[in-house]
Amino acid sequence: MSNQTVGILHPGNMGISIAASTQNSGCHVYWVSEGRSAQTHERAAKHNLRDARTLQNLCHTCPILISVCPPHAAEEVADQVLACGFDGLYLDANAISPQRAKRIGERMVAAAVAFVDGGIIGGPAWEPGNTWLYLAGEQASDVADCFSAGPLETSVIGETIGKASALKMCYAAWTKGSTALLSAILAAADALDVWDELRVQWDRDWPDFADRAVYRARRVTAKAWRFAGEMDEISSTFEAAGVPGDFHAGAATLYRRIAHFKDAPEMPSLEDVLHSLTTPDTGA
Repeated sequence: MSNQTVGILHPGNMGISIAASTQNSGCHVYWVSEGRSAQTHERAAKHNLRDARTLQNLCHTCPILISVCPPHAAEEVADQVLACGFDGLYLDANAISPQRAKRIGERMVAAAVAFVDGGIIGGPAWEPGNTWLYLAGEQASDVADCFSAGPLETSVIGETIGKASALKMCYAAWTKGSTALLSAILAAADALDVWDELRVQWDRDWPDFADRAVYRARRVTAKAWRFAGEMDEISSTFEAAGVPGDFHAGAATLYRRIAHFKDAPEMPSLEDVLHSLTTPDTGA
């Protein structure tokens, strides 16, 4: 069991489950309350995280920091940590391209900070066997020790920075990219007045596929605001690998059109989703 002092940036829906796994493994977990939302305060209080109040205090208190934030904020958060003079071990577990992971790692190493690249596959880690944190870097095993009791599962896949992020990108390219594709198909079929016929044909070939496609299109609206940035990261990843990134760039645009459903009290109707998908100015 680990007995480390760990800081979490930041305890959102995913981050709080990561923090809980470190607690289960014997770690003392801190967070930063300054500037955070009421919902984040509630999550941190529910799981008894210790409040460092400011990022400066967190960086001086915790020898290990874990970054779990929206993709677009990954480099900003890393730079803020460096500006505080942090000199410990930094895990970037964000859904970013391997190129960005390498850039962050280079800045960390230049400041004498040990850096580990991470990629999370799965939803919030509340049950064993469902969510995996892949780790790459010279000190990846030290990070894995912080999660030894689970329920988050860990896998060290080497020392090359960017490898864990690359795996995350390739995995999400299908899981979230295919949902974007299905959503686009539904919107096009509706606009072209062939949705009823498409539903019949889909269900001939794959029973219940139409209903599952509709559910995925409605359900993804809650996270589309976050997935848009992830699609941008996948597009960049593919381009750097010599593969066209246009498909996922288009998926990013699609997700931005439904990003405004983020705080909806319930799943929107299919009609509302399809309207937003075909109306460019409705996105956030």
